[in-house]
Amino acid sequence: MKHLFAILCLILLGGAANDPILVPEVSQHEVEVRQGFNGTELLLYGAILDPQGLRAGREYDIVVVLKGPTSAIIVREKRRFAGIWINGASSEFRSAPGYYAVAASRPIKDIVNDRTAAIYEMGLPFLQLSPIGAIDPVKQQRFSSGLVGEMQKDGLYQQDDHGVTVSEQVLYQAHIRLPSSVPVGMYTAETLAVSRGRVVASAIARVEVKKQGFERIIAEFAEGYGLLYGLLAVAVSVAMGLTAGRLFSRT
Repeated sequence: MKHLFAILCLILLGGAANDPILVPEVSQHEVEVRQGFNGTELLLYGAILDPQGLRAGREYDIVVVLKGPTSAIIVREKRRFAGIWINGASSEFRSAPGYYAVAASRPIKDIVNDRTAAIYEMGLPFLQLSPIGAIDPVKQQRFSSGLVGEMQKDGLYQQDDHGVTVSEQVLYQAHIRLPSSVPVGMYTAETLAVSRGRVVASAIARVEVKKQGFERIIAEFAEGYGLLYGLLAVAVSVAMGLTAGRLFSRT
């Protein structure tokens, strides 16, 4: 009801009378990660209203981008030396998203050109990964592709060019999977309405992924007392090793 009231107010205001309006929503604004968490599925849905009578699915395409918290990531190549695999060259990215998923009503390459896709980060090839330092463009592309490929294997990067369905030419929805390894933090779910290759409206909803229960206690302890957590982890490992050694020596 609040969204509907806001829509009516905006339509009645003269300044934005000709602008399309997006009303996005998410099935869960909070995702709790507990012991045994196997992942979950989010439903991103909403409506697009146009005072001029243009309709989604005909005059509009819908693209939904769900992005998780960013952090610095180091990508290392593996190379074979004397019969074993060792770390080779590496590249560091300043702000790679820990999770990224995009869904569209039809293939993104048919909706916008590369420049627009890069501006709005529509699609895996157009992620802004922000490498640190000067590096050969060909080498950098190899590292970027390697990072995207590894994240795709883990289900943390996804792209579905037919993942948005439109009904009644007004309502849209997209199902996006969060894997069990999804990082915690604040996520942004951005919906983009595209007409004739141009983004004409956008709106953002937010989702928070957070640990609960014993996992939250461990995470907060590790973050607040990193050195002590590390020492305890080593002590526990040593104790388990000694216990296992004694048990096996008796058999």
